[in-house]
Order: sequence, then structure tokens, then C-alpha cells
Amino acid sequence: MSDPQQLPDRALTTVDSAVGWLARIGSVTMVALVVMTGIGVFFRYIVNDPINGLGDLLGLTLSITVACSLAYGGRVGAHVAVDVLGMVGGRKVTRWTDPLVRILGIFIVVVAVFALIKNGLCGILCGFLTSSLAIPHEPFYYFLAFGLSAYAVVLVVELIAGLVHFSRDVDPSEKSG
Repeated sequence: MSDPQQLPDRALTTVDSAVGWLARIGSVTMVALVVMTGIGVFFRYIVNDPINGLGDLLGLTLSITVACSLAYGGRVGAHVAVDVLGMVGGRKVTRWTDPLVRILGIFIVVVAVFALIKNGLCGILCGFLTSSLAIPHEPFYYFLAFGLSAYAVVLVVELIAGLVHFSRDVDPSEKSG
């Protein structure tokens, strides 16, 4: 039978792969944003005939980009953070604070997912439409909820891996540097 400490490490590898695919989708939407912005600038300033509704498309495409990048950014440490506790107390302190912070993060993300789904369910009845093209926001709320849910999964797996490696000198989710 395999070592029980390997299971969280395999879960982290699986999560890394899944959020990597989400990041690839986000990268494609980022390229689409750049292309649409370039086309919009060309039509507005060169042709002097702005494209109606392009701002709506840009905003919705940006929401897909953000949804796809949340979990990946959280996993690779791309979010802005200052690890004062780690610098001052080292692993002696962070082995206790990391689980608390991850549990708090999971709670906050779950509340945000609930709010996104609730707003998505209200949809057109609440007037959640883009201003020019009247594209409903509903599917984009759900996509953002999915992206945040993926980040919650990242936090849960990191929490479990951190607890399994609690007595070790290194948490597998801590970034060196």
C-alpha cells in the first residue's frame, strides 16, 4: 500500500494540471481581449467609426479571463502577498497560521460563490444585461462562480496537504523565494 502522505501530493499535482488547463483557456481569452481592443482602437481612431457594443464584449470576455485565472493565480502564488509571519516566525508559526488562513479563505470563497449563483439566478429579472447589446450576465455569473469554486478546491487541497505535512519543515504549498 502507498504512503498516506503521497495522496495529498498527488492531489496537488492533479489540481496543478486542472488549473493549468483553466489558465490556458484564460490565456486564449486574454488574446481575444487584446485583438478586440486593437480592432476597437483602429475603428475608433483610424476609421473614426467606433464599434457599437464592443465594450460589452470586452467586459464579458474579461470576466472569463478573470474566472480562469483565479485558481491558477492562487496555486502558483501570483496574488499579491507579504508573508510577514513566515519571515518573522518561520515554519514554527506558519504551520499554525496557514490552516487558519486557508479555512478563512475557503469560507470567503464559498460565500462569494453563493452570491454569484444567487445573482445569476436573478438574471434578466434583475436587469443584469449589458448596456449596449443587452447580453444577459447570467452565464458569466456562473462562470465566475465556477472559477472561484476551482480556487476553493485549490485551498481545500492545500489545506489537506498542509495538515498531512504539518510536522515537516516545509509545507508543499509554500512558495520558496
